Amino acid sequence: MRTREKTVPQNLVELLRFCVVAFLAGVGHRLASGFGGDERVIGIFDAPSLGVVLGAATGYVLGGIVARLTFRTVSRTERALSGRSAEQLLAGLTGAVGGVMLAAALTWPMLLVGSTALTAPIFVFVLITLGSLGYRVGLSQRDGVLSMLGGSGRLGMPRAAASALPMVIDTSVTIDGRVLEVVRSGFLHGHLVVPEPVLGELQRMADDSEDQRRAKGRRGLDVLEALRQERGVDLEVIGDEAPDTREVDAKLVHICLARRAALLTLDTNLARVATVAGCRVLNLHALTLSLRPPVAAGERISLHLTRAGKEPGQAVGYLDDGTMVVVDRSRDRVGQDVDAVVTSVLLTANGRMVFAKPLGEEALPRQRAAEITMQIAAAARRPAPPAEDDRAGGA
Repeated sequence: MRTREKTVPQNLVELLRFCVVAFLAGVGHRLASGFGGDERVIGIFDAPSLGVVLGAATGYVLGGIVARLTFRTVSRTERALSGRSAEQLLAGLTGAVGGVMLAAALTWPMLLVGSTALTAPIFVFVLITLGSLGYRVGLSQRDGVLSMLGGSGRLGMPRAAASALPMVIDTSVTIDGRVLEVVRSGFLHGHLVVPEPVLGELQRMADDSEDQRRAKGRRGLDVLEALRQERGVDLEVIGDEAPDTREVDAKLVHICLARRAALLTLDTNLARVATVAGCRVLNLHALTLSLRPPVAAGERISLHLTRAGKEPGQAVGYLDDGTMVVVDRSRDRVGQDVDAVVTSVLLTANGRMVFAKPLGEEALPRQRAAEITMQIAAAARRPAPPAEDDRAGGA
């Protein structure tokens, strides 16, 4: 399907046509003056006047064609660049000014060398064309233009995502180990920075006399070594860039601010402090909470049973997010809304599966268990019957 071209501005078309008319009229006057002089050729028209009339008529015809072709070229250029950045007036005006200055630099020598009647229309034509093209290029390249002006932070430029920044790793991420799986899944990539204070902390933990701390430290060092081998990330070890700061967490915040990097952490308290200090934070713990199952064992849910399950007595329904729920002893209630209690949540390669039991039937085993417990307690409180030997002796 062809993209419909934008309507060409009629006033600009007429302006460019006038430039072409003036140019060809000047050309006609110059050519006729060289051949016929001031003698009359047709009626009241002498050769120069006739040359002006013929040149203007030719320019009027060709001017519309040239103007529309020019603006169609500009429109094609705009469509080619429109997918990069949104329009902004300042960037467009800056591009227009740049285009006009370029046009003036290219065509100004023509005004000094040739006849003004011939060069002035070309000068105006080039100014309009390059000014319009510069305006549209400025709109398409808004980010680059505003960054050149040095005002990208003050003019509402889109803020880069934290995942696109270099990421400084803290100790909690390395000893946890799950970051390695996140990297391998493709959700985390780019430039990872490990400061020397973090390595020193891991080394001290690996040399600790306590078995648990020693295991955490060694796991952290193993995770860093594995990250170095991953193709999706570029691991860099840097020195202590905040030697005057004693706490490792404070050093990390200082490094993130100095390098304009994001902090990758599992420590919620450190994440809050870094956010208050102005750092960009990627909290893997927050990511884990956002991906936790929508329900847990023991929760009560209401759902509509849509079909029978694979096993006898089972029925299947779905939660609002599409999670499949298998309800036991409910096949006869397919097509109805039921209340159930979640018994377990299973994570599979295709997603989550929730198993549940009907709410009424779930309460019956508990009530039965309570009755049995009460019967056992009552039997324990009753006195034991006398033994057979005691009855005989009494006789």
